Amino acid sequence: MWLGPEEVLLANALWVTERANPFFLLQRRRGHGKGGGLTGLLVGTLDVVLDSSARVAPYRILHQTQDSQIYWAVACGSSRKEITKHWEWLENNLLQTLSIFDNEDDITTFVKGKIHGIIAEENKNQQPQGEEDPGKFKEAELKMRKQFGMPEVEKLVNYYSCSYWKGRVPRQGWLYLTVNHLCFYSFLLGKEVTLVVQWVDVTQLEKNATLLFPECIKVSTRDSELYFSMFLNINETFKLMEQLANIAMRQLLDNEGFLEDKSLPKPSKPLKNISALKRDLDARAKNDWYRATFRLPKDERLDGHTDCTLWTPFNKMHIPGQMFVSNNYICFASKAEEACHLIIPLREVAVVEKADSSSVLPRPLSISTKSKMTFLFANLKDRDFLVQRISDFLQRTPSKKSDGSGRKWKGSFSDTGCEEFPELSSISPPAVSPTSTLNNQLVSFCTGEVPTASQGLLKLFRRDSEELLGPKAAKEKMKEESWNIHFFEYGRGMCMYRTAKTRELVLKGIPENLRGELWLLFSGAWNEMVTFPGYYAELVEKSMGKYSLATEEIERDLHRSMPEHPAFQNELGIAALRRVLTAYAFRNPTIGYCQAMNIVTSVLLLYCNEEEAFWLLVALCERMLPDYYNSRVVGALVDQGIFEELTRDYLPQLSEKMQELGVISTISLSWFLTLFLSVMPFESAVVIVDCFFYEGIKLILQVSLAILDANMEKLLNCCDEGEAMTVLGRYLDNVINRQSISPPIPHLHALLTSGDEPPLEIDIFELIKTSYEKFSNLRADDIEQMRFKQRLKVIQSLEDTAKRSVVRAISGDIGFSMEELEELYMVFKAKHLTSCYWGSSHTAAAHRDQSLPYLEQYRIDLEQFRELFDSLTLWSCGLHTPVLAGRMFRLLDENRDSLINFKEFVTGMSGMYHGDLTEKLKLLYKLHLPPALISEEAESALEATSYFTEDISTEEAATQEDRGGRNEDSKEKEEKGTSPQDYRYYLRMWAKEKYSKKETIKDLPKMNQEQFIELCKTLYNMFSEDPVEQELYHAIATVASLLLRIGEVGKKFSNRPMKKTDDCKANNTQDAVSEEESPMSEHSQNSAVEQQPQADPGDGASGDIQAGKTQQEKQTPGDGDGGEGPGSPIQLLSDDETKDDMSMSSYSMVSTGSLQCEDIADDTVLVGCEASSSAARYGSTIDTDWSISFEQVLASMLTETALVNYFEKKVDIGLKIKEQKKVERQFSSSSDYDLSSSVSG
Repeated sequence: MWLGPEEVLLANALWVTERANPFFLLQRRRGHGKGGGLTGLLVGTLDVVLDSSARVAPYRILHQTQDSQIYWAVACGSSRKEITKHWEWLENNLLQTLSIFDNEDDITTFVKGKIHGIIAEENKNQQPQGEEDPGKFKEAELKMRKQFGMPEVEKLVNYYSCSYWKGRVPRQGWLYLTVNHLCFYSFLLGKEVTLVVQWVDVTQLEKNATLLFPECIKVSTRDSELYFSMFLNINETFKLMEQLANIAMRQLLDNEGFLEDKSLPKPSKPLKNISALKRDLDARAKNDWYRATFRLPKDERLDGHTDCTLWTPFNKMHIPGQMFVSNNYICFASKAEEACHLIIPLREVAVVEKADSSSVLPRPLSISTKSKMTFLFANLKDRDFLVQRISDFLQRTPSKKSDGSGRKWKGSFSDTGCEEFPELSSISPPAVSPTSTLNNQLVSFCTGEVPTASQGLLKLFRRDSEELLGPKAAKEKMKEESWNIHFFEYGRGMCMYRTAKTRELVLKGIPENLRGELWLLFSGAWNEMVTFPGYYAELVEKSMGKYSLATEEIERDLHRSMPEHPAFQNELGIAALRRVLTAYAFRNPTIGYCQAMNIVTSVLLLYCNEEEAFWLLVALCERMLPDYYNSRVVGALVDQGIFEELTRDYLPQLSEKMQELGVISTISLSWFLTLFLSVMPFESAVVIVDCFFYEGIKLILQVSLAILDANMEKLLNCCDEGEAMTVLGRYLDNVINRQSISPPIPHLHALLTSGDEPPLEIDIFELIKTSYEKFSNLRADDIEQMRFKQRLKVIQSLEDTAKRSVVRAISGDIGFSMEELEELYMVFKAKHLTSCYWGSSHTAAAHRDQSLPYLEQYRIDLEQFRELFDSLTLWSCGLHTPVLAGRMFRLLDENRDSLINFKEFVTGMSGMYHGDLTEKLKLLYKLHLPPALISEEAESALEATSYFTEDISTEEAATQEDRGGRNEDSKEKEEKGTSPQDYRYYLRMWAKEKYSKKETIKDLPKMNQEQFIELCKTLYNMFSEDPVEQELYHAIATVASLLLRIGEVGKKFSNRPMKKTDDCKANNTQDAVSEEESPMSEHSQNSAVEQQPQADPGDGASGDIQAGKTQQEKQTPGDGDGGEGPGSPIQLLSDDETKDDMSMSSYSMVSTGSLQCEDIADDTVLVGCEASSSAARYGSTIDTDWSISFEQVLASMLTETALVNYFEKKVDIGLKIKEQKKVERQFSSSSDYDLSSSVSG
């Protein structure tokens, strides 16, 4: 690349001059290239270790004048090719001009001006790409690409100087973190180390310090453990590695690749050595933390944050903390945890104004809401800028429309539809007659309208009046009063001050009348509901009457959802549950429906109306319990891993016993997925749900640990899993809520665990209190950190399970061993994943549908198959290999969707590696028949069709048959396309596979002359560069001649006049005669020859017939004259002349009797009948009547020992796989740059 001219004082220090002229020097760095001795080694080592930005380029061009001692560096290059290009440009464009100047200063000024001009021109051309990365970073990225052979699309995120520990020796070098790979390069005293690890292969990332290794990062894959240390900033490096590994796991989990955020604001001043991608990832991390902390919608993006203080009226203090501003919210978090959290939606803001500064209150900012609440922030550093940003966001905030389906919370909404509650006249609900409401609901349900229930089902189905409950009702009133006072002091609705006092009230239990309201607030579901008014009603309307696998599963589980509760013993509750679950499945088809969602949703419906229950379900599935309810319950498995880890930390003596009994995996899934609703009495579990919506997953883990702790002695004495489950089941059944005003609902589990002695009752509030006393030091940030670690483990474990399932499913039909199949699966999967991040993301191959069976999840397209075929095939055919790969792909792609799965892939490979001679030849034979061979591969198939006289009726019949087949195909494709989750399609497919008739060699169609030519071409290319290629060429020449004559003899019999009814008999006769003829074929080699006219070498018709034609649509009697004339002698061309079939420039005109292998080139034409005048104009044509069967090919091949030995030799595919992996790992460098030479020094 051209450089802005820089002064160089010592031109020859560490450099060797290779070319020179009066004005320029081309130099090579010592230590690069061959030789160099000790100096070269030291220079190479210094370049790597002391590299400040990127390794010094190995070549450079200096400008010099005769009398000056100063040199100017004008260009550098990483390869000889690149630097030579610059040198030639200087020689061609500047040398002549420079010789005109008299003054040396003018020469230097001219050269510098010219170079600056070139650089400016290059930069102008690159400007539209919007490159933000600093210059030094671009150099490092360029070096990384060349060092590791990465393509342009692979983006560097950051690079760090560090040591890689190889054994006990540290290798100082550079660690490059790209979007998809971790790469390391070191060159020390002639020893070169190059590492490339894909993030999707990482199974563990740990930051630790041991006696052997100082503070270091350990990267584990399935095959190895790598240690890196001596980082300048180990925490930043580790955090970035975690993020990149997490992105890779997401890709494995839900096919969600990394997409750069183009809308990221540009930095106000250029950031030194920080790439746009690094800024993007940092912004993502902050956004994730911000959304999780304040429970905000998934698309909320943090704009900025600043230190400030907040005046809290409830305790008359200024609390220090940070203000966060995003497009729709202003949030505040105190520095002291739990002191105060605040969320102000911009839709509620009425006034933002700067108040007067004072010594007590410097730079204050006042924000007033529409509900007359005022928040006072102070000590804002850049108050003016902040006010401007907030006002910009306010202008974009749509004015809130009154929403008819919005929740009118117990008379707490003002007329303007505002969410805040400055004063509370009453919190009791308006008097509603349950019967009248129920009747209205049923009427609206029966008329088919989308119902808009104004309250939860519990109010409609409450059986006992509160007056009869006495002390319980009084306790409930007291709870309501406590919350009433809290609302008065701290505000109500979204803008409530959330403090330790709020948590205290939650832990004491939320009153039933407030449960729905507070769940919506604490989970953040209220924000989404207000942002998207009417969304739920639209979804219900769209999803009505739509059928899918999810709706079928929903119907099956509807009546299993809290069947003991009266609300779900009638059609009203069931219909509401159906609508909410179906609407969610329609909104998020990736999750669709998962068991346990019905139990959670039925509880939500008891306290909320349908729309609110829907948005709470969204908050649960997509934010609070991420990945819990997908097809593989990954999120629940991740948290189960965390639970096991916490058990080891907090209850070490119990941990070993639990592992031995295998209980944790069984209990935790049911506890976590249903939030204890399925294992505890309902009125107790709902208190846990209260706390969960406020605290998140931390609460569930705390309570789980408290339950194990309470049962420790009993569990330690258990002998097996069943006994342990009984102990825990009995304990959970007796967790009671003495404060509940609802009548107790019989818990089904309790019926199964009744013992002899009356069980001890446990109060739910005591259990929660104990969990806080013993395990309250769990922090949300730590849990997120642990989630990342466990997610790597869980997803890689699921990938291994998928691999084993696929390998087990197909191992019976395939010749490869289990180990070979596993290796092939990894190579196949790697190719699929490469297409995801380097290919075009919209291709069908890049999409992985998790709902499909494991076998169908990874698929590759033709381009990827060609690359794999090229590296793994036994039948390497030089330039002809991609053509053969294309034919193999079409043969294997049975459903014609242009993608093949792993089973189809290994079926083809197995045929090549593990078939016997017959199987291998059969595969090769089929590769030269339709559908593998397509008409486009012939040079002039269209021309050929217009010159052949064909049986119209047979052609039409074949076309109709083909069309029918296509319709069937498209019908099947349509069936598959419209409902990819329809398991019945796969059941039919598997049944078809199971009962498919074993193909015999008799079933194979006959081969026509064009197809035979293609087969000979393939064999000719296949034998090139084989140790015994001369013998093989001779053998295939003999076999080709023999087969051509067999075809001629067969044609003679088929052309005899006979009745159509005798066709079958004739075919049998032909076969018999062909077999009789074959032993004497060598003797009569020159007799069956046909005279042929000389063709014009200029004409390019190869006369290939339509590929779709098979023996079924062959010639009618008398179609062509099979007369034989005197033959020409066999002419064997020399091997040198014929080795490369591409080198034949003119047609080799040969007879069908004397065809030799050497004569078969891409432009070769065979003649089987007298050419008509029109055909003669285009050169010779293919004989349409000629054909041979597979039995004839097999019999002929068996006569040649060289061919038999070639096809019977065994090759270990393991070696090929190792080579393929090496190529993938090291991305072998291209010849443009000579990195390998640095090893030889």
